[in-house]
Order: sequence, then C-alpha cells, then structure tokens
Amino acid sequence: MIKKAMLACFLVANSMPSFAEEISAETEVVSENKIEADSTLVLGNVDVSANQSGAFSTRSVLSSVDILGADRIQNQNVLNSWELFGQMPGIQFTQFRQGVESGKVSFRGFNGEGEINAIKLLIDGVPSNTNDGNMRYMDMIFPLEIEALEVVRGTNDPRYGLHNIAGNINMVTKQGGNYWESRASYGSFDTKELQTAVGIENNGFAQNYFVAAQETDGYRDHAHSDKYSLAGKWFFTPENEKFKLGLVARHYEHDANEPGYLTIAQARDDDRQSRPHNATDGGERLMNQVSGNFDWSITDNLSLSSKAYYNKYDDTRWVRFAITAPQQERATNESHQGFLASMTWRPTVDFLQDFALEGGLNKEWQENESRRFTTLNRARTAITRDQNFDFDMTGGYVQAIIKPTEKLKIIPAYRIDYADGFYVNNLNGRRFEVNDYGQIRQPKLSVMYNLNDAYTAYGNWGRTFQVGVGTAAYKVNQTEDLEPSINEGWELGIKFKPTNWLDGRIAGWAQRAKNEARRKLNDSANDSENIGKTLRQGIDFQINARPTEKLDVWFAYSWQDSEILKADAASILTVGQEIDHVPHYLVSSGFDFRATPDWRFGMIARAQGNAYIERENTKGKFGQFLLFDASANYKINGKVNVDFQVRNLTNRSYEYVFMNAEPMVAPGDGRAGYIAVNLKL
Repeated sequence: MIKKAMLACFLVANSMPSFAEEISAETEVVSENKIEADSTLVLGNVDVSANQSGAFSTRSVLSSVDILGADRIQNQNVLNSWELFGQMPGIQFTQFRQGVESGKVSFRGFNGEGEINAIKLLIDGVPSNTNDGNMRYMDMIFPLEIEALEVVRGTNDPRYGLHNIAGNINMVTKQGGNYWESRASYGSFDTKELQTAVGIENNGFAQNYFVAAQETDGYRDHAHSDKYSLAGKWFFTPENEKFKLGLVARHYEHDANEPGYLTIAQARDDDRQSRPHNATDGGERLMNQVSGNFDWSITDNLSLSSKAYYNKYDDTRWVRFAITAPQQERATNESHQGFLASMTWRPTVDFLQDFALEGGLNKEWQENESRRFTTLNRARTAITRDQNFDFDMTGGYVQAIIKPTEKLKIIPAYRIDYADGFYVNNLNGRRFEVNDYGQIRQPKLSVMYNLNDAYTAYGNWGRTFQVGVGTAAYKVNQTEDLEPSINEGWELGIKFKPTNWLDGRIAGWAQRAKNEARRKLNDSANDSENIGKTLRQGIDFQINARPTEKLDVWFAYSWQDSEILKADAASILTVGQEIDHVPHYLVSSGFDFRATPDWRFGMIARAQGNAYIERENTKGKFGQFLLFDASANYKINGKVNVDFQVRNLTNRSYEYVFMNAEPMVAPGDGRAGYIAVNLKL
C-alpha cells in the first residue's frame, strides 16, 4: 500500500494560486540548484534562510516543517481561517460548520474532534490555545493580514510544552513596511467580506493596522454569521538596531446561528435543511489578545527574545445535538497571561563549523470558568455545571546547534514542564488540587546530514506530553496523583532538490503514547476517559515543481495509521482497533498557471479518506471527500486586480459525522462562487 501511495505522488502536481504581488523587498526565492541546510519546505515567496542571529527560527527544527507564503494566502476566499491550511501537506480537516464552532485542523494521526487537541497554536509566537487545547484564536486572523503560515510536525521541537503533543502552528502576520491593501469580496450564500491592512514605517517606528468584517447566510438554513476583527501593531527599533520594542493588540467578535446536525436520512433528503429543534441554536464569541515584545542584541553573539501576553476568551453557545436531547447553554470565560523568554549564544568555536546554544523559559497562568445550563429556546431551566479552575504551567528548555563538519548538523535538546493549580466545583463548594505530575522531562535529538548539494537526510526523536484539561487535570475522582501521558516519536526523512525547478521531501514517522486520555465532549463534569496505549504512524511525501516559467505544480500525499495497543478494562473491545476519525490518507495538490502577464489560473485539489466514528469500529466509516477549487485572477493595472474563485467546483457532497445515539451529520458546503477586488497602494 505504501509503495502504491508513493508512486501515486507523481501523478498530480503543485502550487496554490499565487495571485498576490511579491510580499516584500526582502522576500527571496532561491532558484539555484543547491539544497537549503534544513528539512523545511516552502510554498510561495518567503525568506528561506534560517536565522544567523537571534533566537532559533522555525526553520531550525529538523522535522517536517512547512511554510506557506503570503502570496498563496491573501487571495483566498474562505469563511474560516483554518481552511487556508488545506493548501499544506499532511493536514486533516474536521468540518463541524456549526456557527462559531466551525472546524479545525489536525495532523500526525490526531483527529480534530476536540477530545485530544494535540497542536500548539501561536499567533506571532504568542501561545493561543484555550484551556482545552482548541485553536479558536485562529479565527482572529484573516488572510490579508498573514505574512506566512508555519507548521511543525513531530515531537522534537523543544520551544513549547503544553499542547505541543504532535507539533505546532505559527500564524505570522505583517510587521513593518509602508503599504495600503484592501480586498472586497462578494459570493454565494450572500457572503460579503471587507479586509484592509495598512503599514506605516518611518525613523525606526513601525505601525501596522488591520480591520476585517464578514457576513454570510451560510450554505445551510439557519446558518447566518457575522464576524469582525481589529488589530494594531506598534514596534520601535533604534538606529543602531540593538533592540526592538513592540506592542500588539487584537479584538474579535463573532455572532452566528447554528444549523445543527442531521440524521443520515435527513442529510440524504436535503443537506441544506436545519431542523425545527435547532431554531434557537447559535453562539456569541469574543476574543482579545494583547502582547508586549522585547528583543535585545546584548552583544554580537548574545541575544534575548521575550514576549509577555494576555488572552481573553468569552464564549456562549446554545446547542441541541438531537431532537431527543434538551438544548444546552455552554458558557466559557478564560483569562490566560504569561511570558516566554529565550537567550541565544552564538560563539565562535574553532574546532566546529558552527555552534549555537539557546535556553528558554515560559510561564502561563490560567483563570478559567465553565458553566452549563439546560435551556428551552435559550431560557435557562437548570444548571448542570459551574466550575472555576486555575491552571498554571511552568516550562524551560535548552537546545544546541552543533555542526562538527560542513555536512553534519546535530541538535540535542531537553525540556521540562511543571503544572500547578486548583479546581472548585461551585455546585457543591468542593476544592481539588491539580495532579502532581512532577517534572515532565522531554529529551529530544535531531540530526541532519547533507549527502550532496541535492539531497539531505535527517532524523529526529523526542518526547512530548499530555496532561488533563478541564477537571481531568485535578484529583477529583482519585486520591493518587496521575502521571502525564508521554508521547514518544521519531521521524526519518530525505529532502531533495535534484534540479533548480524541483524540490520535495519524503519521511516516515511514528508516535507512541502511554495512558492516553480524551475529553468527554458532552460530559457535565468536564472530565476525561482513558484510551490506553496508542500507536500512530505514517509516511509523508511532498513535491513542488516549476517545470516552466509560467507553471507551478505541487502535490502532497500522507498515509497514516492508528491503533489502540492497550486499553483499560472498561474499553476492552477497543484493543486492536483504530482511533476514531483518523483517515488513512490525506492529499493536497494544485497548479498555478500564468497564462499572460495579466491573467493567472489555478486549481486546488484536496482529498481525505473515510474513518471510523467510534473506537470499537463497528458503526461504519464516513468522511471521505475529493474537492476541487478553481480560481482566476486578472490584473487591471499595477494597483488593482480582480479574483474569481469557485470552491467545490464539481458540487460534490461531503460530510462530517460523529456518533451520538446514532450517526449525526454536518453536511459540507456545496459549490460556491466568489468575486473579489484587490487594491494595493
């Protein structure tokens, strides 16, 4: 199966519509036939050089690292920012499409159900997960503000601890420059969107402002949505460039109806309908993020990088999952504050080609409130949950880059995390301390060897961890402290660039976890349950090509498998079965054709396999899809261009399915067309 899958990689090809102008004067596309000294693949126009000073960059991580440039992002018509990641390899979509809870991305055999949220989300390097690990702050970022999307898959990145189980995502937004960019679009389902980004930089003082608003009726009935986002960035760098001081502020609001879930029969009959019992379902979401930044070049070879942040999350949803169940009001209020700091030393060592040492420290304090009510048409009839829980994490790491020879690079690393906090059940007044997980130790090792100018081999091994979220982090149902679940993973890969118009990467990987647990999603106690010992493994293949000056093509195929190796007595029937909602294959592909100086055409294809919807694997497989998005761009002049895009070109039916008393369905969007006008001054 693996050989056939890898052979299939050569049948389709690369590159997302890149209809934007070059993103900055510093943007660089390396065209020479020489492979970069890392394991990173870049799609679009971004600086491909790793940092030679300051903190270690994402490109320093020797694993499956992918970076998507602004030219492949800013001209996309998406209702939700997570949809942008469909252009990137190895990404799985979970598409709820329920108002403010629209969907999410996942990778490395972890699903997006919300039971185990295994991805650390960062926005300009600021931690941006909610307490349960969900990536809802991603919704704050609209395409026109994004400079690049960075995805790190694997267990060997020591920079982050909590939620960094399978890897991390960093959404990098514009900073500095002088520009005015606006984008106005209109499309199917009466979808209207306006985005404006402004940059002003002079005498070392950089200002960046962003505003966006979106309104849509949605594909289904009772799916109206209104959202807007505001952001400001202010950075000062003196003439000698010894330090950089910055402030970033973001605000986001979203108000939406929820169409609810359908039975299989209802979805087959009319996939656009919303049932009468969902008539008052919906949500209101408010998010704020403020961060301060200070970077200091202490000496020529010693530097400090630091961030302090405050995240505020308020969310209220009214949901009814089936006609036989009552409506719930789910109210969540979270305040997270913290800091990250790293010191990087780059001395000259005579007997080494290169050497750098970095140490980092981070701290996060969380104050969380979770309440649930039974409601009737949004009127409260009973309270079922009233919880307050403080959850604090302290972590630190050290890593080094060692180059004994020009061809060999070694990165040893070590990370330690520690949890603290307490939980109060306001329904009975009882207080519980956090589990004493002790010092959560995570050794890591990465190695890279340049075989020649065209081929680089790399390998890594590392440990990450999972601790409880919600009440599962506290000693509520036991007197003994629980241990963290340790996730141990490895990866072996080859990055190749045999010609100046072709590059790619192939990698095999595996991750094993002991005493893995998952959240009970509809549990009034906000608790978790044990899955057991698990194994996830797979192969990733990616290829990017520019066979002519007018044509870019790309293709990525990921095969993955999951298995429950050992379960507790209560779930004995799951032993040997697959983890739910983990498809065996993920495909992303496309091309970009520059027909004339004024016209560009593109196509994107995304595919995902079927997956079981519960751990005993007895209720069938669902979720397979193959979708095509087509686009065209016409350049009117140097300042104005027009985009045309059709999503789900062939109007294929697809769906998200989860297991309730019976399988429940959220149909995917049908064919949708959009037109957008882009202005750049």
